[in-house]
Amino acid sequence: MSFLVDSCVMFFLQALFFGGGWLFFLKILYKNYEVHHAGVLLVFSTTFSLSCTMFVLIIFEIIGILDSSSRYFHWKLQLFVILFLLIVILPAYIAFFVLSNLRLVPPKGHVRVTLTFVSWCVFLYFFWKIGDPFPILSPKHGIFSIEQCIGRVGIIGVTLMAILSGFGAVNYPYTSMFCFIRHVTDAEIQGIEKRLMQTMDMIMNKKRRIALAKRENLRSASQNIGGGLWGMLKNVTAGGSSENITQLKQDTGALEELSRQLFLENVDLRTTQERMEFSKTFKGKYFNFLGYFFSGYCVWKIFISTVNIIFDRVGKVDPVTRGIEIAVNYLGIQFDVKFWSQQISFILIGIIIVTSIRGLLITLTRFFYAIASSKSSNIIVLCLAQIMGMYFVSSVLLMRMNMPLEYRTIITEVLGELQFNFYHRWFDVIFLVSALSSIGFLYIAHKQADTESIS
Repeated sequence: MSFLVDSCVMFFLQALFFGGGWLFFLKILYKNYEVHHAGVLLVFSTTFSLSCTMFVLIIFEIIGILDSSSRYFHWKLQLFVILFLLIVILPAYIAFFVLSNLRLVPPKGHVRVTLTFVSWCVFLYFFWKIGDPFPILSPKHGIFSIEQCIGRVGIIGVTLMAILSGFGAVNYPYTSMFCFIRHVTDAEIQGIEKRLMQTMDMIMNKKRRIALAKRENLRSASQNIGGGLWGMLKNVTAGGSSENITQLKQDTGALEELSRQLFLENVDLRTTQERMEFSKTFKGKYFNFLGYFFSGYCVWKIFISTVNIIFDRVGKVDPVTRGIEIAVNYLGIQFDVKFWSQQISFILIGIIIVTSIRGLLITLTRFFYAIASSKSSNIIVLCLAQIMGMYFVSSVLLMRMNMPLEYRTIITEVLGELQFNFYHRWFDVIFLVSALSSIGFLYIAHKQADTESIS
């Protein structure tokens, strides 16, 4: 009876998260698209639901909700289903839509199905080979074991997490701190707008001259029709207009390119000015404070990642337990270690889960708006679902280290005998590369912006 009640609770939560993914798909991702594929909507919402349910199971592990055997069963069920989606359904679905958009592929059902199956086999081969260079598994695991799948999904997902984390740790302070905002005056904006208006007037003038020249040439040609040989010779030598249409078109193209650059520069200046005004508000000052906080976090994370890489170091104790040990042993504070370890772990894991889901959805939304079109939108959504599923599976894999030892038992049993230490070292390496590359890129971009403002 207890297992039945626990299963009803889990399926209710899955339905709730499925509805959340459904609304996110319709109201945010596809709000500018009237046509959407029902199968894409179903797969995306299912992936979102399974991902969120895994995070809920982590919370349940800490709080102790549901029976231990029920949690173990639903952990296994969630992992099997999401791995089936990530390895079978989503790659095959993506291949089908890609092939459907290719003109070279005949619009016959059996041809597309055959090519989709071949494409999926190619994906499966490369997905399997991606795990060969990495020490992620024990030799005793079979080909079709869950460890083989999670190990390879973890490589891709941890790499993605580290890249996003490294860029976010650097980009957030850069975009929120006052000291990085370039000072923009009204005179600069007015100057750019004046140049833009002058350029637009020049474009209109040259296009008018082109239109007049073409009309003069047509009129001259019509007058010389029927004029015999003498009329044809006169038309060739005299011409209908003295304007050089080819040169005018080249000048117009150059001016249009200049107008685009001026427009983008004007938008950038306006955005910077809005940021300056926002920085004076209470909310802006709050974000500025967070920028300093995350700057410190970024420096510390880069330092500790470097130390971990150099000394091949991986933490064995979660941060909460380590902090409590320091408070008890060095500061002399007396309190119930087990109780507060559970409470603080619950809060910390909850914050990590909420920020992970929110951050990834914001990133996916921006990415979708940047590259989506009416033809490619279904493919992009499926790719985002693939990324989302791998990201959340890898989050569970890495989040295990932030949990006290007594709460890791079922997660470790479910994930199997993976080389957990390798994933943490791999995360540190990719995070360090991503953070340093982001610092270099933003430094060059900031210097270039300052140079352009001075010139």
